[in-house]
Amino acid sequence: MAFSKDNLKGFVLALLSSFFIGSSFIIKKKGLRRAAAASGVRAGVGGFTYLLEPLWWVGMAIMIVGEVANFVAYAFAPAVLVTPLGALSIIVSAVLAHSILHEKLPQLGILGCVMCIAGSIIIVIHAPQESPITSVQEIWSLATQPAFLLYVASVIVLVFILIFHFAPRCGNTNALVFIGICSLMGSLSVMSVKALGTSLKLTFEGKNQLLYPDTWFFMLVVAICVIMQMNYLNKALDTFNTAVVSPIYYVMFTSLTILASVIMFKDWDGQTAASIISEICGFVVVLSGTILLHTTKDFERSPSFRGGYSSLTPGLSPITPTLSTRLCSGNGELLKHDQDVPSEDFCRQEMY
Repeated sequence: MAFSKDNLKGFVLALLSSFFIGSSFIIKKKGLRRAAAASGVRAGVGGFTYLLEPLWWVGMAIMIVGEVANFVAYAFAPAVLVTPLGALSIIVSAVLAHSILHEKLPQLGILGCVMCIAGSIIIVIHAPQESPITSVQEIWSLATQPAFLLYVASVIVLVFILIFHFAPRCGNTNALVFIGICSLMGSLSVMSVKALGTSLKLTFEGKNQLLYPDTWFFMLVVAICVIMQMNYLNKALDTFNTAVVSPIYYVMFTSLTILASVIMFKDWDGQTAASIISEICGFVVVLSGTILLHTTKDFERSPSFRGGYSSLTPGLSPITPTLSTRLCSGNGELLKHDQDVPSEDFCRQEMY
């Protein structure tokens, strides 16, 4: 399928968005550290002193610029194209974490970056072209179809379960709780962002969509979802290593967003089986790259991660912690309370 002008615009905007968002992760992380050092209360345990930290606001401003670019990209290109390109922000984040946060990026991590780029290229080449939308009322009819309403209901139920049941019990020991909330709400925010962006695009073309209440409803949903995402993303960043948060958030957020887009906007309707399979393969390559980036990180010598067997038992040779240890240990703040308990055993005690 030919690469249309609208897809090209969306592609360029998505690239710019990835650069800004990837940078903002590192800057906000440093701001959160400064705020925690100054007040003694971390965002991961309910602190909000980071709101007084200028560096955190710089990171937030850069993230807003990236999100605006991403917002506009969704008005031109389908979510199946724009969302997977977010993997490039992980590359930016990994490179900056290596140089600023001193989190080592080994050779296999570089291979993971290359895989992310290769997978993104495959997705871009086989990206679908959207059916033209002439009014926000068309989008509303897509949003109120039974299949998508079922998806929305499922997301809301899962979010409530995570917030009220799992977050108080294991939110600070399992990264999937905070990141899961961000990802679930993110899939709804992207659908609303795309609807709102399309409405504004039509308005600028002379077809005023601000007269319809549907446009304002989508704007309200965007505001609610973004506020929730920001809150729980801050908690995840402050509690866990950047190398844990970035790839897991990308994988969950992208998978759920593509699922939501396929249900609501029917992105794959009209595409050949070969194109769909190619897109899925490209996405799998990107996922593999992010996982490789994550698993090859040298957490033990990172200043933002102090877990691992070597730091607890000097007699043991340094080894890289398993994925479950990383998820449980986060930044290592919990481990410092009991230096005699191996990290995996401590996790089990905390979880049970």
